[in-house]
Amino acid sequence: MKKLSILLFAILISSTAFAQNKGKTLLNEVSEKVKNYDNISIDFKYILENTVEDIKQETRGDVVLDGEKYKLNILGITRLYDGTTLYSISPEDEEVTITTQTEDDDAITPSKMLSFYEDGYTYALDIVQNIQGRKIQYVKLTPIDSNSEINYILLGVDAATKHIYNLIQIGKNGTKTTLIVNSFKTNEPLSKSLFTFDADKYQEYYINKID
Repeated sequence: MKKLSILLFAILISSTAFAQNKGKTLLNEVSEKVKNYDNISIDFKYILENTVEDIKQETRGDVVLDGEKYKLNILGITRLYDGTTLYSISPEDEEVTITTQTEDDDAITPSKMLSFYEDGYTYALDIVQNIQGRKIQYVKLTPIDSNSEINYILLGVDAATKHIYNLIQIGKNGTKTTLIVNSFKTNEPLSKSLFTFDADKYQEYYINKID
């Protein structure tokens, strides 16, 4: 009986390690593919849910990524990052908030949304789903930092294209955040001024600079 228990334990450890390695290998493939694109344009659906607080918010957005630079449109606000400075433009409030975004920011910013998983998590293969004829392999990411506000993340990867299909983040406070990629385009012709803030367009806006 003791030998059987040891054998079962060894099998469990081996299968867990195998799942972790396979999960890491898949995400490495995703990362390498993303890095080979000059730029990426994504149209997505964003859902925020918290049953305890009776909150459900659903919206659509789009983002263009070029290295660290990005232009994000969501909830009526445009966020423009030129590599050093972040401009948050709110037409409703007629306000532009200008901040310097540092690299050690722990938030999953648009420039990190396709690479945030590379560090700080353990990995394990999860379920496979067939979604509209696409085979989506999920990888479960668990933060290494026990103080993280994230319980775990499920990252859905299209097995054929090796592109991220969706992200499901479960917070320790019960909040569930889901991001679903509706379209994923690469190497599009971009305007040279796409990530440049044009102050002349916002002369009537209140400029809020945060040092």
